[in-house]
Amino acid sequence: METRPKISVVVPLYNEAESLPELYEWIVRVMHENNYTYEILFVNDGSTDESWQVIEHLATKDTNVHGIKFRRNYGKSPALYCGFKASRGEVVITMDADLQDSPDEIPELYRMISEEGYDLVSGYKQKRYDPLSKTLPTKLFNATARAVSGIHNLHDFNCGLKAYRSEVVKNIEVFGEMHRFIPYMAKNAGFNKIGEKVVHHQARKYGKTKFGLNRFVNGYLDLLTLWFLGTFGKKPMHVFGFLGTLMFLVGFFAVLIVGGVKLIHIIGGTPAPLVTNSPYFYISLTMMLLGTQLFLAGFIGELISRNAAARNEYQIEKEF
Repeated sequence: METRPKISVVVPLYNEAESLPELYEWIVRVMHENNYTYEILFVNDGSTDESWQVIEHLATKDTNVHGIKFRRNYGKSPALYCGFKASRGEVVITMDADLQDSPDEIPELYRMISEEGYDLVSGYKQKRYDPLSKTLPTKLFNATARAVSGIHNLHDFNCGLKAYRSEVVKNIEVFGEMHRFIPYMAKNAGFNKIGEKVVHHQARKYGKTKFGLNRFVNGYLDLLTLWFLGTFGKKPMHVFGFLGTLMFLVGFFAVLIVGGVKLIHIIGGTPAPLVTNSPYFYISLTMMLLGTQLFLAGFIGELISRNAAARNEYQIEKEF
């Protein structure tokens, strides 16, 4: 029977051929110094350089090296998803391939998972070697993520250097560009012991960054999506029904005001103003239409939710 390794190191990469041999040697040195059994999973996200050839060469001299090659560039989240699916280790470590994450952090990350009982430990690059144009939006983004997710002890949600108990990566589905919010996804799946470790951040040695400023805009949209799915994903009528009811009531009271004004003038024998001259008429019309539409959206959401394949999938920690 094949022995399960203690650690799986998952490395998503895109055009990092220059850094891979050095990263591999560094990881192996740390593993041997600490007597860890291990595997290294390189996930080649459609690289156009010699990255895959380097991975194949490393695999020929070390059976602990495994590779996954995408036909095209899908993004970091799909790469992590496939790496998590293939991992066999008791603890899964993720790191970027650009040498900005230090493998020397692995022993302490492993200890925090295996001895202190954390489900997930996220790295915190307290001192960064990135330009201000990247660090300032990052701070704002992380502050928003802390407020929305309720995970107030994390300073750097998007740090690539993280450690997980195997059960965590097997019970979350990383998709789209949701890798930024894996701690939030883990929390939504019921893994609440989430910690942080200050890690060393190194200046990029080879190549250039693959991420632009647009990731911050996309990040906020993804955070909003994750918040909605986590809060109302299985009960869409609660949010759409509430908003629909609220708007319908606003429209209904506006109708009462318009009708009341008209009735007062008729009783008093004075010329009644045209209904269409009142702003409340348009408020009532708009609000009642929006309220009805939101109600219908809620019903449609409930129908989709109740007929979805995953409608009764829940995280079960133990079962007898």
